[in-house]
Amino acid sequence: MSEPYDVEFFWDPVCPWAWLTSRWVAEVAALRGLRVDWRFISLRLLNKDKDYERDFPAGYVAGHTSGLKLLRVAAAIRHAGDRDRMGTLYTQFGGDIHVLDRRTEMTDHWEAGFPEYLRAVGIEDEFLHAANDERWDEILQAETDEALARTGKDVGTPIISFRRDGDLHSFFGPVMSRVPRGDDALRLWDAVWEVATYPGMAELKRSIRERPQFEGSLDGPSSGLASA
Repeated sequence: MSEPYDVEFFWDPVCPWAWLTSRWVAEVAALRGLRVDWRFISLRLLNKDKDYERDFPAGYVAGHTSGLKLLRVAAAIRHAGDRDRMGTLYTQFGGDIHVLDRRTEMTDHWEAGFPEYLRAVGIEDEFLHAANDERWDEILQAETDEALARTGKDVGTPIISFRRDGDLHSFFGPVMSRVPRGDDALRLWDAVWEVATYPGMAELKRSIRERPQFEGSLDGPSSGLASA
């Protein structure tokens, strides 16, 4: 029986805040030798009962649906037995969206499932159809529901579960606008870990301080991407 993961991180590739937090988690995991289970949460499924034209700015339906389709591909790959590939896929998809400005390759072709993009980044032909296959939504919905069951339903992404003494402690956040590296990353990790695993701790929050700073967010571990 394999050892349990130290951290579970629920990701949707289109969320900019989750992307930045994930790069911090990847940094710490590399420095501390932590095992991270990169799990799924879909913003499109999370907001499925909302009216996108009324409740969101223009373009959100294409963005969230693109995220859903990328997660379907990831779910198909994981189902085929390649769970360890999830971190690499997230780095690929998230890096292309937030850092390398390839978002339009997806959002301009989201209805077709952007097969050209998927082929360009090395997704095998057997998984290309998954982008438009709604059968994978059952898995994505289940993991989305599990993430929200751990934290409460009034949150979005990122959601992280920390394992301490065999128990999982889950929180929304931390939301950060830039990626800490090295000792800064470790100091922040230790502080967040203590807060997140302290009995009875529920919330610590303030408003956003600055826009997401994506520059350099691909400079850390697992940064090698396929190119078109």
